Amino acid sequence: MGVTVDVDVVVVGAGQAGLSAGYFLRRAGLDFVMLDHAPRAGGAWQFRWPSLTLGAAHNIHDLPGMPLEDRDPERPASEVVSEYFARYEREFELDVRRPVDVTAVRDAGGRLLVESSEGVFAARALINATGTWDRPFWPFKRGMGSFRGRHMHTVDYRGPEEFAGLRVLVVGGGASGTQALMEIAPLAAETTWVTRREPVWVEGAFDGHAAVARVEERVRQGLPPGSVVSATGLLLTEEVRAARERGVLDRRPMFERVVSEGVEWADGSRLGVDVILWATGFRAALDHLAPLRLRGPGGGIRMDGTRVADDPRIHLLGYGPSASTIGANRAGRAAVREIKSLLRAVVPEAVGA
Repeated sequence: MGVTVDVDVVVVGAGQAGLSAGYFLRRAGLDFVMLDHAPRAGGAWQFRWPSLTLGAAHNIHDLPGMPLEDRDPERPASEVVSEYFARYEREFELDVRRPVDVTAVRDAGGRLLVESSEGVFAARALINATGTWDRPFWPFKRGMGSFRGRHMHTVDYRGPEEFAGLRVLVVGGGASGTQALMEIAPLAAETTWVTRREPVWVEGAFDGHAAVARVEERVRQGLPPGSVVSATGLLLTEEVRAARERGVLDRRPMFERVVSEGVEWADGSRLGVDVILWATGFRAALDHLAPLRLRGPGGGIRMDGTRVADDPRIHLLGYGPSASTIGANRAGRAAVREIKSLLRAVVPEAVGA
């Protein structure tokens, strides 16, 4: 793969968490490189559907050191956040290399070898901020292959127009599913909403502290993190209230299996549909870390804050309790602080005061 480049830190991913880490790495005076596989600035936000306006999107927090000034609620969130992230990269001279695919990270003793489409980087520490957008989760249901209609995940959703006149089934109890459902309903011939659990509707602002604490305890034990957002409930906005009054958000329990013309419940009742939209969330995009064998018997990675408990060189941002945007900011600061201490202990001359 050519010449191996030595650096203090490699940051993989340039979304909210990666940019936050870059900001604190720059302030710490460390030698680092940022690699991002996306074609442009914006993290996962650049791929959100155009009809998702800033006003409808939740949890867009300021990056450290520079506030988001354009808060026009009518503009697409994908445009606003992408522009903001691009300004941020320029303002703090974060030289993000893109598009770069990281294929594997291997342990080479004192250093970590980060193999990528731009070459190999030998790092003293790694900040992994790859998020979840590249790992949409498709739950297994019997008969999925027999369906004559269209299976679709929210990762591919681009707006309601393509569902005009169709019978649409939305599966999933998260915010993305309800948002898509409310957009699709006026154009579709019929919509149905199914979830595994009864939805929890929340009045006022979210208070995610308890949910974050639960997720943090899970990753400390080495269990898969689950979703912080799923544990906070669904915000009961005026738009949501109106949709509930119209019957759009009348939830049905999860079906038993998929059949050729639609779905079937345990009691034998069936529903014919043209499209099944799986709003079933995402999993952490960590395949490139597989050579490090970080996963434990519980199926997750045992964490101590942002640090992998079994390897202090590796920090995971956007994993577990740092999955929210405000959590990502805090995680970036914490990870850099620990990495700075680690490098000072191992190679004193590598880190400034």
